[in-house]
Parts: sequence; C-alpha cells; structure tokens
Amino acid sequence: MGILNTLFGKKSKELENMSNVKLAVIFYSMGGTNYQLAKWAEEGAKAAGAEVKVLKVEELAPESVIAGNEGWKATVEATKDVPVATSADLEWADAIIFSVPTRFGNMPSQMKQFLDIQGGIWAAGKTVNKVVSAMSSAQNPHGGQEATILSLYTSMMHWGAIIAAPGYTDPVLYGAGGNPYGTSVTVGQDGKMIEDVEDAVKHQAKRTVTVAEWVKKGNQ
Repeated sequence: MGILNTLFGKKSKELENMSNVKLAVIFYSMGGTNYQLAKWAEEGAKAAGAEVKVLKVEELAPESVIAGNEGWKATVEATKDVPVATSADLEWADAIIFSVPTRFGNMPSQMKQFLDIQGGIWAAGKTVNKVVSAMSSAQNPHGGQEATILSLYTSMMHWGAIIAAPGYTDPVLYGAGGNPYGTSVTVGQDGKMIEDVEDAVKHQAKRTVTVAEWVKKGNQ
C-alpha cells in the first residue's frame, strides 16, 4: 500500500503540475459581432479544458460619437460588465485569442493602443512564447479581414509569440469561408453575420489551447 500511495501521489503531483492552459480572449467590438466571436471562443476553449478570461480593450471613441449610433450604444451596454484587458492579464495567459473588426484593412485603434502600451512586459520578455491566434470581421467578403488578422500577427512576431493559425486543420473551416489565418465573418447591413462561423471559431479556440498545451509541457 505504501508503494501504491507513493506512485499515485507522484502521478497526482504530475497532473497538478500540468495545470490547465490559461487563455485570454481579448476583443474589440462596435456592433457586437466580435463580442459574439469571443464568447464562442470561450466555449470552445473551455470544452478543451482551458481556464478562460474574456476581456475587452478600452474604448477610445468619444461618447458623443457612440451616442449617435444605436448598435454601438447597444454593444457598449451589453459589454459594460466585461473586464478591460490589462498587462497583468497578458502575463497570466499562456495563450491569447484576439477578435477585432477591420478598419481600412488594419486593426482598430483601440486594439492597436492596447498592444502599443505593452512595451514594459515586452521588454521584460513576458510576451515570449505566448500562443496567439486572431479572428476578424468586415462588411464585405473581401473587406480586409485577412489583412487585419495579419496586422495583429505582425505585432505578435515582435513579441516572440507563437502563432497558432487554424490553417486547414478541419473541414469545418471551409464552411466558414476557408480563411487559413483565422476565422473571419462578413456582417450584413442588418448587423447579422452572413457566414455560419460558430464551429470554426470553436475549432480555432481548441487548436490554440492544444498548441499552448504542447508549449507548456515542453517547458516543464
């Protein structure tokens, strides 16, 4: 019994050391689309066993501008209780999924500022080997989704992060438009998503968590 207890105790300790992947899903959303993508990513990641935080970046637009847009106001209200992402959240996370709309083929200024103010943790080497992935949306099928995701990945290369793009790792990606860089969706004039991307988002989240597990185990 003593030997068995020792063996089981050792195994239990090993499992304890292989703690769940910590994932931060960080989004910016004006019309609610990327908030929904973030919530689907949360579901997919939790199904893969990850500990997840859903976080928003700080809004920079003046209240007077937001007040003139009903959809924007509704999104601000819907996300009012979502915590604002901080440098501490990035340090906590083993993996990060970003979700943003496209702005002239680039990420929104709100997300760009969040990345730009991380110089402190970057200089301290605390962004190195974070496993990252990204998602996007636009009002046209070729409205800049891929360029937006790539703009995020450019910053991640400077961070020394490990990019976990979905590629063509599951047939579900084809039904969602087949974007190998990250899930992207077209949003109609009515504010509703045109493609059905829920399963693709969840697959991307699970893949990100899986890659982060490999990295964590390799570091133990």
